[in-house]
Amino acid sequence: MLRFCSLGSGSSGNATLVEASSGTTTSRVLVDCGFTQRELHARLARAALTITDINAIFVTHEHGDHIGCTVALAKRHRIPIWMSRGTWRAVGEPELPDLLHFARDGEAIVVGDLELSPYTVPHDAQEPLQACFSDGAHRLGVLTDAGSITKHLIEQLQRCDALLLECNHDREMLATSRYPWSLKQRIGGRYGHLSNDTAAEILASCIHSGLRHVMAAHLSRENNRPELALASLAAAVGANMKDMRAAGAEWGFDWIELR
Repeated sequence: MLRFCSLGSGSSGNATLVEASSGTTTSRVLVDCGFTQRELHARLARAALTITDINAIFVTHEHGDHIGCTVALAKRHRIPIWMSRGTWRAVGEPELPDLLHFARDGEAIVVGDLELSPYTVPHDAQEPLQACFSDGAHRLGVLTDAGSITKHLIEQLQRCDALLLECNHDREMLATSRYPWSLKQRIGGRYGHLSNDTAAEILASCIHSGLRHVMAAHLSRENNRPELALASLAAAVGANMKDMRAAGAEWGFDWIELR
C-alpha cells in the first residue's frame, strides 16, 4: 500500500510524507521540511507519527520554505538525506558524514519499500528536483515548485495514480496584488511558480483511467483561493475525478491511500 499526507503547503513551509507498506515492513520519506524542528514535531504528531518514524528526507531545493530545519534535523536524529549537488552547494555544503546522498535526474532511489524517481524542473534554484514515488503497484507524482511546463516534466507525471500539483497563484490576483513588479515577474516567470491555469494544463496532459486523486498544493495566501485552484483543475479533468482537494498551509491534508 502507498499513502501520503501533507503536513502543510505554502510559502510559510512545505512538507509531505510518503509511506509504503508491504504488510511486514513500512518505509517513510519526508519530502522537504520547511518548518522549525518544534513545528515539525507538532505536525508529525497530528499525523500520528514521530521523527523516529522517518526513514529518509528528500529535499527538492534550497529555498527556506522547503529546506527549513532539514540539515539540523538530520544531524540530530541521524536521518539520511537525498538532495541534488546544486542544492547542497546552495545551502553551504554542510558536512553530513554517512547521511548525505546526491540525487540526480533519472537515477532511482530506493528507501525500503519505496522507490523515488527524481526529475528536473524549471525553477529559480540551483538544481531543483521533484520526484515520483512508487511501491511497485501505485505511483504518486509530486510537483510543488516549477515555473513552466516541460516535456520531461509531463513524461514523469503521466502514469501516476495520484498527483500533488502546485497551484500557486491566480494570474489576475497576482497582477492586481500589492506585490512589487519585480516579485510579480519572478513568480509569474518561466522559473517561478505555477499558476492555476498552467497546473490545469499539466493535469490535462496526465489524465488516464488510473488517476484517482489530485491535490492542489503551495497555494499563495495573497494571490490565490482554494476554490479558484480547484475550479481550474476540475475544468481540466471533467466530472470523473472523485478526489480533488487543496492542501492548506496550517494543516495540509490527512492521509490518502492508494490501493
